[in-house]
Amino acid sequence: GRKGGHKGRARQYTSPEEIDAQLQAEKQKAREEEEQEEGGEGATGDPKKEKKSLDSDESDEDDEDYQQKRKGVEGLIDIENPNRVIQTTKKVTQLDLDGPKELSRREREEIEKQKAKERYMKMHLAGKTEQAKADLARLAIIRKQREEAARKKEEERRAKDEAAMAGKRLQSLSLNK
Repeated sequence: GRKGGHKGRARQYTSPEEIDAQLQAEKQKAREEEEQEEGGEGATGDPKKEKKSLDSDESDEDDEDYQQKRKGVEGLIDIENPNRVIQTTKKVTQLDLDGPKELSRREREEIEKQKAKERYMKMHLAGKTEQAKADLARLAIIRKQREEAARKKEEERRAKDEAAMAGKRLQSLSLNK
């Protein structure tokens, strides 16, 4: 038998609690660094930074996530891409489930294809399509051929019965003599 390879043997999964603890530790470090930076500036501190520290924890977390996503030189250069779509999260109360839902191009094409197929099948069953007309003509020819074959068989069977009856008559006449 084969032995398994070295890949995937010693997989270790991190529990959600450990991940949460790591995230909290990182956030705490970031806050401490931010406080040290603010403390180092002294009284000439930015009013925006002071306001930030007074804000709720959620805004800090959002800013930190935004800073973490920036990599390399992105933190130094501010580029505003007009084509970039920023995903906005909606609250459950803002969702409009009852409104008309816009279909994607693929969904629309799929629905149109199904409708066209249904229309074709209705026309086909009514015998209005070219294929249906050809099928009906073929069926008519086959029916005629089968009727002719059945008629010929019936005639042959009658001929055999008559010949057998004639043979029995001759035999009975010859026996009667």
